[in-house]
Amino acid sequence: MHVSIPSPDPAWATWSIGPLTVHTYALCLLAGIVAATWLTSRRLTARGGHEGAVLDVVLWAVPLGIVGARIYHVLTHWGDYVGAGRDPLTVLYVWEGGLAVFGSLLGGAVGAWIGCRRAGIRLWSFADALAPGMLLAQAIGRLGNWFNHELYGSPTTLPWGLEIPSSNPAYPDDLPAGTLFHPLFLYESLWNLLGVAVILWAERRFALRWGRAFGLYLVWYGLARVWLELLRIDPTSVTPLGLPANVWGALAAVLLGAGIVVVQGRRHPEPETSVHTPGREPVPVAAAPDAPTTASP
Repeated sequence: MHVSIPSPDPAWATWSIGPLTVHTYALCLLAGIVAATWLTSRRLTARGGHEGAVLDVVLWAVPLGIVGARIYHVLTHWGDYVGAGRDPLTVLYVWEGGLAVFGSLLGGAVGAWIGCRRAGIRLWSFADALAPGMLLAQAIGRLGNWFNHELYGSPTTLPWGLEIPSSNPAYPDDLPAGTLFHPLFLYESLWNLLGVAVILWAERRFALRWGRAFGLYLVWYGLARVWLELLRIDPTSVTPLGLPANVWGALAAVLLGAGIVVVQGRRHPEPETSVHTPGREPVPVAAAPDAPTTASP
């Protein structure tokens, strides 16, 4: 019996509500952002962060993260947007796919730094609270790649091989119709969900604070991307050393994450006692003048 993972009908990639065209890829990204915001808010509030602090940071981190993600993708897929027969305006068509996680980390970090300063929250505290939420968001967002018929790997005969229509512009010319491919989006989604559990467990076991939970996130995610990028059938631009650019980005994430864990562990062996930036703690709400200070007899 032939077993495989079918790709959704192209009609599911976009659908209309009146004059508006809704892209399923964008909905998956939004669902991931909402899930990450919810989880991060719960975690940061439980550690002493004030209500609404995460939303204040997200309003800066998400837009700059999207900009960074798009810039990184375009730079590593330059030939898809610039050259003979290419329309440079497609650089702006974010809804058609093409957002790089490593670019979103760079842009989002800048936005988070700005948001945390404005909200009076330590950047490392926010990063630790965000770590499992990032993996959750990425696991959900990767479903958008499935609807867009993208992010698949080399051919496979495994029963979970992914069906890709031969009409897909990225379908290899030298492969017959009906060839199955590694579903990289699914591999990454499952790896990310497992990573959520690993980070939550490691926090309880080792009391990770001062950025070490976020460092663990970088190591966990980076290791998977090294392997997945080597399986991709549409890799990013190849560097002079013969490796796709995203492989180097993933290795950089692993090294950076490991460095954060080691350095911050040595600098702050004690648990973090406050998520607030010193001197910018929220002012407690004063009791009303006529409020009783003692219980009535």
